[in-house]
Amino acid sequence: MTNPAPSLREQILTRIATVTLLGTVQVGSRIYRSRTQAYSRSESPAITVSPGDDNPINAPRTIGASLGRLDQVLPVLIEIYVRGDVPDQLADPIGVDLHARMMADRTLGGLAHDVQPDGWAPQYEPADATAGWIGHRFLIRYRTRDDAINAAP
Repeated sequence: MTNPAPSLREQILTRIATVTLLGTVQVGSRIYRSRTQAYSRSESPAITVSPGDDNPINAPRTIGASLGRLDQVLPVLIEIYVRGDVPDQLADPIGVDLHARMMADRTLGGLAHDVQPDGWAPQYEPADATAGWIGHRFLIRYRTRDDAINAAP
């Protein structure tokens, strides 16, 4: 049996990491999907793209019938990792470019219906006062068939 096509969720996350954000100012190709290893000093600035909880808003449990499709809302966390004094200030130009790139094609190449910004939050590494990351959150709205999350209806 052959492997099925990836879910639309995975296709969206892959597109953001490999197409939408590629070439982001100061980052270039240092863009990772759900990276779990710590960044070394020479690897920053860098970006990590990770999914949040993906909950269909018209699932049978919420309205009684899915009507053959599921309307999904995928939170995507895009974290900018930087090192230096005032990390949030260092990350700002990257965040400006990242935001513009995410909003430039709100369909993500036809995979989604809409991209909406959903805030940002700074974090600092307590063991290394010069390391920090800024998490930018976006909500990606897309639709799948109710019987195949790797297919649009």
